[in-house]
Amino acid sequence: MSDSESQHGTPEPVSLNVRDGVFVSTWIEARVDISVPSIARVYDALLDGKDNFPADRAVHDQLIQVIPDGKTAAQYNRQALRRGVEFMVEQGVRQFIDLGSGLPAAENTHQVAQRIAPESKVAYVDIDPIVLAHGRALLAENRNTTVVTADFRRPDEVLNNPDVTALIDLSKPVGLLMLAVVHHVHDNENPAGLVRAYVDRTVSGSHLFLTHFVDHGEETKPIEQVLLNELTRGRFRSIEEITSYFDGLELIEPGVVYNPLWRPTEPVAKPYPLAVRLVAGGIGRKS
Repeated sequence: MSDSESQHGTPEPVSLNVRDGVFVSTWIEARVDISVPSIARVYDALLDGKDNFPADRAVHDQLIQVIPDGKTAAQYNRQALRRGVEFMVEQGVRQFIDLGSGLPAAENTHQVAQRIAPESKVAYVDIDPIVLAHGRALLAENRNTTVVTADFRRPDEVLNNPDVTALIDLSKPVGLLMLAVVHHVHDNENPAGLVRAYVDRTVSGSHLFLTHFVDHGEETKPIEQVLLNELTRGRFRSIEEITSYFDGLELIEPGVVYNPLWRPTEPVAKPYPLAVRLVAGGIGRKS
């Protein structure tokens, strides 16, 4: 399959080589410099995934040095994804665009949504070509799912992508997922304007689900420095600034809160460790 063909076509045959203990397809080898760490693969390492390489694991190790319970924080973000998607499905949303989706892990967006409403459709978008390569396995078994390689910082390119438009009908409510991705947008790239550009393309009844690193001053500065040094991206912002991304939307209770506190299924004990306070998020509904 050529790059220009729909991801719903027949996947091109690939062979596998072993690189650094990981099976790597010739398709990936031709498109990805695995000596350079990627945000998606570092996150995969934090989730104890297997689709990461030495460069990614080196960043993972640096992060664990400055936040030993970083893996717990990553799990909290995945758990928030499940609760947030379940909420949106319960509100009647049946199509989702997962921006900066990362590599497949447990409880992916389509699995959560389709468990409740099997007709739910999900478009995954990520800049890392490895996400597309692994997403083919999803496509083979699920016609209501597509994976697109694109830069989410270019909303028109994402929303006008033929594979997205073939699956997602923007004249109907959409759930926009921006989980742990806007904090990789620099201030001079206008993150608020980027979020607004996506929301503006959706209709009434659509939802924005966004999570983001929280600035705790000196406590989080070492984490931010690792991200900037190794991945060139990673900006911690205040709860107030994160909340501003929902301007013009009806902010669903309990508002923008630390991930484990967003409609939890069990109590969260105080005092909150940094893993609890590292990422905050919420859901806004478009009226």
